[in-house]
Amino acid sequence: MESRTFQLLEFPKVLRVLADHAVSKAGENACLALAPLGDEMSVRLQNRLLEQAMSWRAETGFRLNTFEPLDGLAAILERPTAILDQDDLFALLKTLEQAKSAREALQSCGEREWEELLDAVARAPWPATVWSAVRRCLDDEGRLRDESSPGLLAVRGEIRSIHQRCTKRVKDFILGEDLSRFLQDEFMTISSDRYVLPLKANFKGRFPGIIHDYSQTGETCYFEPMFLVEMNNQLQELKQEERREERKVLEFLTGIVRQERDAVIGCYRALVRLDVLLAKVGLGLALGGRTLDIEPDLPPRLLEARHPLLALDRDRAVPLDIKLQPGQHALVISGGNAGGKTVCLKTLGLIALMGLSGLPVPVGVGSSIPVWRDIFVVLGDEQSLEDHVSTFTAQVRYLSRVWDQVDAETLFLLDEFGAGTDPTQGAALAQAVLDSLLERRATVMVATHFPALKAHALAAEGVRAASVLFDPDTKRPLFRLAYDQVGASIALEVAREHGLPGAILDRAAQYLLLDGSDTTAVLDRLNSQAVARDKELRSLADERERLRRKRATLEAEFARERSGLMDEIKAQAQAVLHEWKSGKLGRKQALKKLSDARERLVDTGTLAAETATPALGWDDLRSGLTVRYLPWDRQGSVQEKDERKRQVKVDLDGLSLWVKESDLGPAAQTGASQSFTAAVPSASGPTQVLDLRGQRADEALRLLERFLDDALLRGTGSVEIIHGRGTGALRREVHEFLRQSPAVNAFALAPEDRGGDGMTEATLK
Repeated sequence: MESRTFQLLEFPKVLRVLADHAVSKAGENACLALAPLGDEMSVRLQNRLLEQAMSWRAETGFRLNTFEPLDGLAAILERPTAILDQDDLFALLKTLEQAKSAREALQSCGEREWEELLDAVARAPWPATVWSAVRRCLDDEGRLRDESSPGLLAVRGEIRSIHQRCTKRVKDFILGEDLSRFLQDEFMTISSDRYVLPLKANFKGRFPGIIHDYSQTGETCYFEPMFLVEMNNQLQELKQEERREERKVLEFLTGIVRQERDAVIGCYRALVRLDVLLAKVGLGLALGGRTLDIEPDLPPRLLEARHPLLALDRDRAVPLDIKLQPGQHALVISGGNAGGKTVCLKTLGLIALMGLSGLPVPVGVGSSIPVWRDIFVVLGDEQSLEDHVSTFTAQVRYLSRVWDQVDAETLFLLDEFGAGTDPTQGAALAQAVLDSLLERRATVMVATHFPALKAHALAAEGVRAASVLFDPDTKRPLFRLAYDQVGASIALEVAREHGLPGAILDRAAQYLLLDGSDTTAVLDRLNSQAVARDKELRSLADERERLRRKRATLEAEFARERSGLMDEIKAQAQAVLHEWKSGKLGRKQALKKLSDARERLVDTGTLAAETATPALGWDDLRSGLTVRYLPWDRQGSVQEKDERKRQVKVDLDGLSLWVKESDLGPAAQTGASQSFTAAVPSASGPTQVLDLRGQRADEALRLLERFLDDALLRGTGSVEIIHGRGTGALRREVHEFLRQSPAVNAFALAPEDRGGDGMTEATLK
């Protein structure tokens, strides 16, 4: 794509804003180098990466810190004799720390929906040996640690020992000779890499020794007493040995980095990619933007689009819809001067460049564009005095130069093409160019004032007309589009607004009437109707949004109140149960209080009635059919039908029951059977069922205790406990528990037709 297109649509300005969100120089350079991608798959991948980065950033709040560029590292490693210095290694360490932090932050969240982001960042090769070695050898300030090698540890120990001896000798010397009055400061310092004393200059001849330097004022000389000369000589030898040991460590670390060079560079590049991605996230937040869908078989559709540079200032950007219908390839925009026609062209072009580069764009949900391989722009006054080229000539030259490159993957933006020459001929040429571009299946967007081209847009197949709207009273632009109509140029109104004398405007109006081509009144009426319709639609949209927010608020408030009421009723029920168990309340009193609490829930609408499940018809029931037994909310299969009693024998996981036809419904599509079932009426009150089959004894008794408490809270008169036949061990445990429970009045095995010794029926007090 031509750089001319980037400059005219101001794409570099967007990249500069993007680069400001990067934290590293490498990330900044990568942002500035972004360009539209050439194929649909690449754009979709970048969009998925951006969406995942947005989601990850919002969920974790992860941020990168500044890291140094490592671009020169590869060049150093290419030279066999080159050695990385401490600064290089420290920059590498800090960069790897950033990369490790990002990898761990991504991996700790699991793979979930961030598969591409993990591939791009967290699954790059990790230089484990380099990370371990450099971190072990460098401290937090980037200096080599003493423990980097045995030789370095030993020589630095000797250097510290000499320092201690020198300090002791100097203190003894000062005290012994009473030299405090001769010294500028009572401490030892270093000059020319040797230990010296800061002696007052006027006493420099009092003691034997070597003067190395003077202070800037000349009042202090740095004096090396003779007794320090030997120790200073030893110190110099140790310093040289220290430098040799440090070089050995650096050579060793450089060798390790050279061995894992590919992993180091790969990890660094992944970190730069993450920096660019997070810069895109930052740009998206600044723009209020999102990824742009790619739909190759559909025309462009930008909803609530804002010019990206204007969108950075939310108050300046007016959203507009730029859309073509299926089968349409051209949009011709007309209307008043300064009404936003050129902004529409630039908005589409710049959003297309950004969207095809994988950047977030300020558009609404449902916006999409196809993949354009080339975007050509004829925009503004392109005359050149130096080249003796007029605006019209420049437009024609540019069109001639790029014409052979135009195809179905081209977007062509034409702003006032044909201007600068005879209006009749210019309009004819503009129509011919539009038709020829349509023949090549290119997507075209044209801004024009030519009446002939406006009429052509209304009549030509595959072309859609649109008009920029202006206020009917003030004639000021509204920066919105009305589709399938053309607009007046309102040149006289614009001239009046900008101060042209009234006499000139009156003459112009007379000439316009004499010409007989004034269609202003008709177009003004169309504009007024379009403005009224636009206001009505926006008013309805605002009302819909207001109702949506109100409903969300009411639903949240209802859920909060319902939760609070449920907690209150539950606490009351638990208190009643506790009083009954402790003997403070009788059974009837407890049931009465529980019933009152339940009625309160029903009255407030908190406890909704169970949704009725449609029962199966008698003819629908056949042997082997899977059905749901509604009272127990359990699935089973039909075994037999009793025509006379209108009952059905159902097998419920090994338990055979004769049940009423009305108690059967269609089998549930999903979900496992529940241990606690809905209550059904009985003579002594509602009945509940607990299925303990397959449970261990301790777990079964825990469930049974909770089940009985729940039954009492519900006011249940009797319960049924399915324990199965088996060895009988679980049945004995259940019976022993029921025998000791204060809530149970009596219990017995169920009749044979209701489960026999596989189920126990209990009556509660």
